[in-house]
Parts: sequence; C-alpha cells; structure tokens
Amino acid sequence: MNKIEQLIQQYCPNGVEYKKLGELGIFYGGLTGKSKTDFQNGNAKFITYMNVYSNIAVKTNINDFVRIGENENQNRVEYGDVLFTGSSETPDECGISSVLTENISEPLYLNSFCFGFRLHDKELFLPDFLKYLFRDDKIRKQIAQTANGVTRFNVSKKRFAKILIPIPPLPVQQEIVNILDKFTELEAELEAELEAELEARRKQYEYYRNQLLTPVEVDGKWLMNGVEVEWQELKEVYEFKYGTGNTIPTVGGKYPVYGSNGIVGTHYEYNSEDAPVIGHIGAYAGIVNWAKGKHFVTYNGIICKLKTEQVLSKYAYYQLLVQDFLSMAHSASQPFISYGMLNKVQIPIPPLSEQERIVEILDKFDALVNDISVGLPAEIEARRKQYNYYRGKLLDFQPVVSN
Repeated sequence: MNKIEQLIQQYCPNGVEYKKLGELGIFYGGLTGKSKTDFQNGNAKFITYMNVYSNIAVKTNINDFVRIGENENQNRVEYGDVLFTGSSETPDECGISSVLTENISEPLYLNSFCFGFRLHDKELFLPDFLKYLFRDDKIRKQIAQTANGVTRFNVSKKRFAKILIPIPPLPVQQEIVNILDKFTELEAELEAELEAELEARRKQYEYYRNQLLTPVEVDGKWLMNGVEVEWQELKEVYEFKYGTGNTIPTVGGKYPVYGSNGIVGTHYEYNSEDAPVIGHIGAYAGIVNWAKGKHFVTYNGIICKLKTEQVLSKYAYYQLLVQDFLSMAHSASQPFISYGMLNKVQIPIPPLSEQERIVEILDKFDALVNDISVGLPAEIEARRKQYNYYRGKLLDFQPVVSN
C-alpha cells in the first residue's frame, strides 16, 4: 500500500465528498470600465489573460500595470483564488485555470477577459492542490460543457457553478501536491532537454529558411539566392477577411475547421482552399498555419485568398512565417490582428520556378521539426500524455459511500 492509499484508508475510507462549485464559493469578474489609456503608466499590477492561460500557478513577478483610482471599486485577487479564461474558439479551451498560490501584500487585479472563483472556506483546499485539480482532464471535461457560442465560445457561470469537484482531506491533498510537484519538476527537466534539442533544430531550420527568403540589395537590385526579386505589398498577393460561421465541431463534417491556431473541428462547408490561416484574436493572434486543401475558417482566423497567378500561396505562407505579426498585434487585455495591418506588409517575389524550389526545400525542413507523429515532437507529445495520465490517476477519488 503506497502512502496515498494509507492516507485515504486513514482519513476517508468510505470515499471522498464531492460538491458543486456554487456551494463552495463565489465567482467575480475582472476589471471593468477601463480604456486603453488606463493600461499606460498604471499604478497597480494586473494579471493578464496570457498569465492565466499559460500558467497553472499565477506568475506574480509581473510588469503589467493598470491605472486604479483611489476610490475605484474593482475586484482584487486574493491568495487561493482560482482564475479562469472566459472565452475561446473551442469549448475545450474555455475556462483554462490558474491559481494564486502566493501570499502577496500589494493589490492585484484581473483582466476583463477572465473571471475568478473564491472559496467561502479557504481551509478546505490547498491552493497548490487546486492548481492541479482544475487542469485535470476530468474537471476540464466538465468545464468544456459549460461553454456555449457560435463564432466564439463563452463560459456560462450558471453551468460553471454546477461543476462537481472532490474535497479530499488536507493530508491527502498535501501528499498529492508533494508527488506532483516532484513529478512536474522531473517531467519539466526531461521535456526541457527534448525541447532544447528540438529548439536547436528549429533555429537551424529558421536560420536556413530566413536565408532562403531574405533578399539583399546588390547594385540597386534586390537578389534572393542570386535571383532578382520584386517587392509587393500583401494586399497585392492576398485578399484578407475574417472567417465566419459556426465553430462547433461537426461530427462527420467533410472539411477541417481552422481557428486561430490549427484545426478545431469539421464542417460540411468550406470557405478557403490551400492557403494560410492567420490567428485573428486571443492567445494565438498573429500565429500563421498552413491549411491544406479545402477548409473552413472561423471568425478567430483570417482567410487568405490568393489574388495573383504570379505567386504560389505556399511560398507566400513561408514569407508570412518570417514576419513578426505578434509584435504588430494590437493589445490591451487581449491581442488581435487586423487585415488592414496585414495589407501594408511587403514581401519579395522571385520568379515562379524559384518559388517552387524554395517551397520544396522548406516543406522537407518543416516536416522534420513540426510533425508531431515523428521524431522529437512525437516523443514530447508522448511524455505530456504520460504526465496527464499519471496526474489523472492521482486525482481520481471514489465518492462517499453511504453506510
């Protein structure tokens, strides 16, 4: 019998009590009534959308500030609060959680695109236990069921309040935290080694890609790989417009649905073909993906419709990859990309034969560093699945059995 089994036998031999979130605490909103200028030269720290989305425990060493008036009534984040993202392009990515696991003395606020949950009785849970619990697959499935929407999914607080979570005794929670902290640290080290090797390969690929795609000026002419090029604005290559339509994954749909960062479902219709998809809003704003064949682009992505026969769409896609759209993205609490901004970007255009040669080379390199079915990407994916499985086993509690 391992230590957790011993603790369960000692403290909860008949099972663990489950309760709805609405019985255990209250929900509160993020910042309200703020304009863009309030986030310039602010006087108080606030937790961004990406801070919540990217970290199971809130990072408090931050430099994100907002202007808060002396008598202004805004919700403050407290130790032990669980924070959630409020919306996403798929139900599965709604309600991503992060927990404030540190006691901090200064006021801390939450961005307007997230919401918080605060326990009535903070002695029921260890904050470090909650950071794992709300990222567990079983709880994540319940959270996904609280989301509704068409072009973008939003969490229903009413449904959220009905989510059931286990309340194991504190000694059991602490032992799980001890195990998962160590396991997480070890897994992070192993994954970091693989990521470092993969990153080295990606840098090699990006260096070679940039060399292939970047022209130099020689005697008043622009040359790329020894071939003369001309410059064109992207508005001459693509017609940009936001995607449209229902983002609900359709079972059996014929065409893949692309959101801001890859496939999010299927659809019976298509609105683009063999073209890049650029993330429009949220965590993946500015991310560029290649959508092969006929596909459907949601409002969270930007459709790129080729306007000229003198440019291969796949070549233009590789040129999009070397642009720093993330730094161009408009951002207050949630970044977004406009196609008006995209139109002004200039790219070099060589003859079609040179475009074909570049695409053939880069397609091979891209497969080596990004295909999750082979090589290092596959090994990293396997380790993440193993970690999620192990975490799920530790957080799987039998409900109380009545005598």
